[in-house]
Amino acid sequence: MSEAPRVRLIEAEIFERPVDFRFPFRFGAARVERAPQAFVRVRIVDQSGRSAAGWAAEMMMPKWFDKSPSLSPDDNVGQLRTSLRLAIQGLKSLPLNTAFGLHAAAEADHHRIAAKEGLPALVASYGLALVDRAITDALCRLEATSAAAAVRNDLLGITDATAPDLAGFDLPGFLSRLEPSPRLAIRHTIGLADALTAADVEPAQRLEDGLPQTLEEVIAAYGHRYFKIKVSGRPEQDVERLLAVTAVLDRAVGDYRATLDGNEQFESADVAVDLLDRVQREPRLARLRHSLLFFEQPIPRAEALSRSVAVVSERIPLEIDESDGDVGAFLRARELGYAGISSKSCKGFYRSLLNRARVEKWNSEVGSSRYFVSAEDLTTQGGIGLQQDLVLAALVGAGHVERNGHHYVDGMAGAPASEQAAYLAAHGDLYENGNGRARLAIKAGEISFASVLRAAGLGSAVEPDWAAMLRS
Repeated sequence: MSEAPRVRLIEAEIFERPVDFRFPFRFGAARVERAPQAFVRVRIVDQSGRSAAGWAAEMMMPKWFDKSPSLSPDDNVGQLRTSLRLAIQGLKSLPLNTAFGLHAAAEADHHRIAAKEGLPALVASYGLALVDRAITDALCRLEATSAAAAVRNDLLGITDATAPDLAGFDLPGFLSRLEPSPRLAIRHTIGLADALTAADVEPAQRLEDGLPQTLEEVIAAYGHRYFKIKVSGRPEQDVERLLAVTAVLDRAVGDYRATLDGNEQFESADVAVDLLDRVQREPRLARLRHSLLFFEQPIPRAEALSRSVAVVSERIPLEIDESDGDVGAFLRARELGYAGISSKSCKGFYRSLLNRARVEKWNSEVGSSRYFVSAEDLTTQGGIGLQQDLVLAALVGAGHVERNGHHYVDGMAGAPASEQAAYLAAHGDLYENGNGRARLAIKAGEISFASVLRAAGLGSAVEPDWAAMLRS
């Protein structure tokens, strides 16, 4: 096992690319029709003077990182830009360290300074996570290795410095045993406003882009067996929606699995229990009950980690998502009865790996598979952002991953044709050419991405067309 190289961040630039959605996506009470995608390009130098560039990308989604009704979508995007700039300033001020060492040295100060700027923890996490990934990408390119190999061979220098609860746990040994699969099942998101059947689509709303629009069409086109169903926090209406959704699933899919996503819409644990009890009593939801894996973040983040959720977790495993604002969130959640936590690149590559190590440690202690990390998605777009998140999902051993960016956006819409062609050539197992777009290739409900896992860097053999972007 090689010693982790020590590097320093010497340059960082931010770019943006606008992304228009095929139809609106709903985050809880908010509807989003477009958003920019942020791209970060960095340069690092090591102790011997060698240098390399790296890059990362992530959607700047309004109304998820901060759901305050007083903020406009433009306000939300402005928050994320500020977080990125603060992260760059903090990381550039640090001396030589390992890739993870830079993250560990910057994390606490970054969150503290972001809080002084009025940025919530999730917003703060976004900036640091994106620059961390670009540095990781650069380090892997410097060493001519893949990110998966870098994690297994300890080239990133990951320690328990930010997670002292892992003291005594064999973290290097755990990381060395990770075996990322080049195939993942896709868990399709069924949004609150999504059309389920052709009858739900008005003629004027029908899209002619060759992509599926309704749940029925999605299943027919992609063969999904895993689903993520959004619920609104209004139990009576949610049961009606679930009946409509499962009428399609029960008819069109054989043995399926599903998760529920509350998106912080349930005002209390009692309301979540009300929904689960209604589902239990409804005979037409019997197959859904059998299929359910976990319930994601029903309670608003302001209250979710303030009291026990045992009354809910005794019915179904509970996971935190929006409450995961810092590396210690999973510890606090576990004490209250939560069993799972989401992995998202926008929250942190290292945070997900450390949380996966916690799952390994805790399950060993209790002698069961109670605790888990699931792979979730924040409208991740094809190209760098998608591929970096797939590397992470594979490393944490997710098995299935929520993906919805390909459903709301037509392939790599907004990217130049030459860039899309480059992705098709380098990552032809992950994409296919459809209507002149590089689109995600989903076959029998799964994607294949061996080319992503073996690429030098963090998941991508293709450098984006920087000249076709706006500087931020």
